[in-house]
Amino acid sequence: MGENEGRKLSDAPVTGNDNQKSGASGGASRVIWETIRYAFVAALIIIPIRTFIAQPFVVSGNSMYPTFHNGEYLIVNELAKYVGEYERGDVVILRYPVDPSKYFIKRIVGLPGETVAIADGIVSITSPERVSPLILSEPYVKNTKPDNSSRTLSNDEYYVMGDNRAQSSDSRVWGPVPKKLMDGKALLRLFPFTNITLYPGGLATYELETKN
Repeated sequence: MGENEGRKLSDAPVTGNDNQKSGASGGASRVIWETIRYAFVAALIIIPIRTFIAQPFVVSGNSMYPTFHNGEYLIVNELAKYVGEYERGDVVILRYPVDPSKYFIKRIVGLPGETVAIADGIVSITSPERVSPLILSEPYVKNTKPDNSSRTLSNDEYYVMGDNRAQSSDSRVWGPVPKKLMDGKALLRLFPFTNITLYPGGLATYELETKN
């Protein structure tokens, strides 16, 4: 009996180690499962926001100078594609009509159905409802270019231009932009931190006036 009892005592630590190993393995599995679950929930929240509500955008180039500078980090309101209408003066992110894989930042100048006329760099707007030209006052334009052109837009086209008129490739070069290629409005300038701005480049910034 003493020998058998000794064996039982010697077996006890081995059984305890097995339980500890099993517990540790179960704990690791729970941690992994919780991590996967939280990642899945986060994806359910973040992916729809990134797809339908807001997207980051980094300004590349100087076509919108001085309103926007190269390297600035923006948040784009993508709900504008689904809710409401684009308006004259909105700063928008759009897909380049010649190569939709590229994204540009521009300002809306002409709306669907309007005729955009540029004479010596001065922009005027007419439409079936507006016989007397609307001459745009554009305080955001600091670097002008004496262009001369005219374009009538279809019912789903927008005429866009960069604020840096002398160094912008825009509707003057590659034509108007179909609404389906408009990707949203500039909502927030997030970087540089010293210039965080809600609705950056918005017309309210300039106390814009137009003259008939």
